[in-house]
Amino acid sequence: MKKKLPLRRRAFVVLCKTGMYFAAGITAALLVFLIGYIFVKGLPNITWELLTTASSTLKGTTGILPNLVNTLYIIVLTLIVVLPLGVGAAVYLTEYARNKRLVNLISFATETLAGIPSILYGLVGMLFFTELCGLKSCLLAGALTLAIMTLPTIIRTTQESLKTVPQSYREGALGLGAGKWHMIRTVVLPASVDGIVTGCILTVGRIVGESAALLFTTGMSNALLAPWEAVLPNRAGTTLTVAMYKFAKERGQFDVAFAIAAILLILTLLINLAAQYAGKKLKK
Repeated sequence: MKKKLPLRRRAFVVLCKTGMYFAAGITAALLVFLIGYIFVKGLPNITWELLTTASSTLKGTTGILPNLVNTLYIIVLTLIVVLPLGVGAAVYLTEYARNKRLVNLISFATETLAGIPSILYGLVGMLFFTELCGLKSCLLAGALTLAIMTLPTIIRTTQESLKTVPQSYREGALGLGAGKWHMIRTVVLPASVDGIVTGCILTVGRIVGESAALLFTTGMSNALLAPWEAVLPNRAGTTLTVAMYKFAKERGQFDVAFAIAAILLILTLLINLAAQYAGKKLKK
């Protein structure tokens, strides 16, 4: 026969559970409210003309096609730069590094980078990439700035994922005669692909939602750039978040701003679903 808990203990357990359910419910309700409010205000304003034209005072058109394309350019360029750096640093720290002081120093630097406000990244990116390196305001300068800003996310998520791989996998591969790098490439990385994809999703989410750093580095042009122009210096371009800021703050067109917000939510959802699908396929 089970012994009943004292009345005070049972009341404390019920109170804790009630508090947890209340906190979870409030969080879920806030998420549903924000998404629902943005969709209700934004979806009716999404038109074919908005998606397929560029904003022009002379032509009297309001469109976000260049901003949408520039956002995709920024995502691809940033991931091309940050993924090899972040995954490589995580592999080194987890599999190769033996000097604890060096590991602690790099970990401290990573945590510090993660806590720096994005506006400071934009200021440094403007001074270093656009001025010192001579790139001027362009998508490449913005992508390099975002790569530095999102590097801690990739490193931390990949590190945590690598640590979850059982040590027996490594020992088995080495016992069969595999070299260190061959073991990491064929055993450890495939087993930790979920964490790498998670880091990718978090990185894409931050790239899509970033505006402060891009205001300083990418410029305010609404020109539609070809793919090869995205990597050239002095090719300014405005992303969706910067365009949303312009429409809401400078022009007072809140209907267009809400439409862009809804598009950003849809774009983030599609990218997350695609990344999860790719992660499952890579794991197989």
